Amino acid sequence: MINKCIILANGRPPKKNVITFLKKRNYNTLICADGGANYARKLNLIPDKIIGDLDSISSETLSYFKKKSEIIHLKRQDDTDVEKCLKHAIENNFKSALLLGVTGDRLDHTLCNLGIVIKFFKKIKLQIAAENSLLTPYTGNIELKTIPGETISLYGFDLQTKIFSSGLKYPLRNTALPFGRKESTSNRAVADKIHLKIQGGIIFVIRNFNVIRKHQLFENLL
Repeated sequence: MINKCIILANGRPPKKNVITFLKKRNYNTLICADGGANYARKLNLIPDKIIGDLDSISSETLSYFKKKSEIIHLKRQDDTDVEKCLKHAIENNFKSALLLGVTGDRLDHTLCNLGIVIKFFKKIKLQIAAENSLLTPYTGNIELKTIPGETISLYGFDLQTKIFSSGLKYPLRNTALPFGRKESTSNRAVADKIHLKIQGGIIFVIRNFNVIRKHQLFENLL
């Protein structure tokens, strides 16, 4: 069984049923990045670990979890609290992490956390669940279970990353999707599987999390 964890940050929190669903998919360890523990308390969740410089967690929450969770105070400022959590997860042999609460009111934090997915791509399998969306980074040859009509959005970052696809309404044929110049937003699946061949870099694939849960489209995902 792959060692998986949830990392809950201090952005817009998920609904509790999302975390309950993930725990059923063997995401059995909950790590809170600093102020993410405030949301865990509101959701009546007990983090296994709380990691960060502890400048965002309330004193009440810190006191509440003091004897319930392992609290790791890391003062260094050369990485974010989410990165601290990821480094800890990697050091403790977690192979997969799903990030929650990493989007919200601050666009700079959102962009930073999207960049973290790329930064840690070769070190740990990472995904972001936010609102109704699930973001997964990919490279190489990928086959994904889908349902006809499902919305599939694809985003690249440079001219060197080329994508071939089959099973999409708007096919990609050795296509680059450089950020700010071209994208494949709201593409659609036309079959029960899509195939992607990604060469030269990483792309983000964003799908509807509720559709994935409803139709049990978990292969290569959760």
